[in-house]
Amino acid sequence: MSQLNATGPGSRTEALLTERLARSATATGGEAMSDVEFFDWLDERRPRHSQEVRRTTFAELSGWRFAPDTGDLEHRSGRFFAVRGLRVSTDFGPVPQWSQPIIRQPEIGILGMAVREIDGVLHCLMQAKAEPGNVNGVQLSPTVQATKSNYTRVHGGSSVPYLECFREPRERGHRLLADALQSEQGSWFFCKRNRNMIVEVGPEVEAGEDFCWLTLRQVNALLRYENLVNMDARTVLSCLPDWQHEQGAAPALHSDVAVRNWITAQQSEREVTADLVPLREVEGHGWHLGEDRIFHERGLYFSIVPVDVVSDRREVASWSQPLLEPHGTGLVAMLVRRIDGVPHCLVHARVEPGYLDVIELGPTVQCTPENYAHLPASARPRFLDLVQRARPERILFDTVLSEEGGRFLHAQNRYLIVETDDEGPVDVPDDYLWVTPRQLGELLKYSHYLNVQARTLVAALRAVPGATTGLPSAGDALAAHGVVSVETGARRADRG
Repeated sequence: MSQLNATGPGSRTEALLTERLARSATATGGEAMSDVEFFDWLDERRPRHSQEVRRTTFAELSGWRFAPDTGDLEHRSGRFFAVRGLRVSTDFGPVPQWSQPIIRQPEIGILGMAVREIDGVLHCLMQAKAEPGNVNGVQLSPTVQATKSNYTRVHGGSSVPYLECFREPRERGHRLLADALQSEQGSWFFCKRNRNMIVEVGPEVEAGEDFCWLTLRQVNALLRYENLVNMDARTVLSCLPDWQHEQGAAPALHSDVAVRNWITAQQSEREVTADLVPLREVEGHGWHLGEDRIFHERGLYFSIVPVDVVSDRREVASWSQPLLEPHGTGLVAMLVRRIDGVPHCLVHARVEPGYLDVIELGPTVQCTPENYAHLPASARPRFLDLVQRARPERILFDTVLSEEGGRFLHAQNRYLIVETDDEGPVDVPDDYLWVTPRQLGELLKYSHYLNVQARTLVAALRAVPGATTGLPSAGDALAAHGVVSVETGARRADRG
């Protein structure tokens, strides 16, 4: 491993890292595992990670209870997480006031990815991991994906592999490439954060049986496969240093200072009050408690459901827990276009009640369309119709991807990157802004600027060949990754 010490933006060390990341993102040989070998490895891991997930009732939910004083759904240990009530009022969006259940998980977990050079090319250590809420069992996760309750072994189970690489990286001679607290879904979590880390390790770190080394080219190609690269891997990937842009390159429509000023203004001018309340107080505000679910009377939004899980490949062999079950598949889209020849992305200053800082930058569109069916047409999210009417040749990325399977049951979003007309006006509403991919990369060095959905699309944008330097056609983008066939509902590279 190269023993390098970061010395700040624009340094020779940073430039060298950018070159190494670019080499990994374009490598077509020298991989530790070929594309065909990866799929064979994954097919072999799937049956070894089988889980039995059974719906149950709250009365049968082992280790959990409704607190007698508040009605909150909580674990008997007082750890892991709880389902509480939330009362919200805001000047943003079509509904000014509402109440809802929300997941409260104050502890900060670790999402960590180890990287190392193999045959002169950087590789990422990826894990085959099953979560109870996954639609398809095993998905590709980062090296470490653990809550504090898990890695401190509150459950009494086994230890988390590779955890020491992230808890004490410098003491072990590892190089820290990225480290930031990032939020998760602000509509479903209250002030939830995880530590997103990328650490370069040496040859002494080898891949265990549930782990494999993949180049950035391989990981980027796998982002196009439905429900394969999990949410935690995608958010960590977005935190990688941007290997496609140098500081000061490609003039943007708005300067970096202007972008930060706009974000600060949006945080200052938006009004939102989100107060945790006892869960029983949301009853009578559209939410009801049944024996096997907490649900909204319209059948919209989401439900809280209890499950029992049996697994022979997790830290503990069996457990019970509640999961949040969304109703409907979400649509998450980023509009991109060239402005004076430079690619830009249209981001939205989005208010969600679970955010720490009032707003975070979200994609252009982020919604579940069915949730707006009972509202007037004027309440539909801006640009939703434009995305839904986009011609196929304008769609650069289009994949259904899962959200966190440890807390959500079969939560899926259709993620799209859509190219718009370069000749049209650049004027947008005040809560939207055109920013360059480089500027998004700069913001991702810090906490709480981009929401988790936007971070997925940053990772996806970097995986579209030429999208951040010159926008390709959808066909060119697919062909560049060899994605020419469809197998078992997922986009797969042609092995022939």
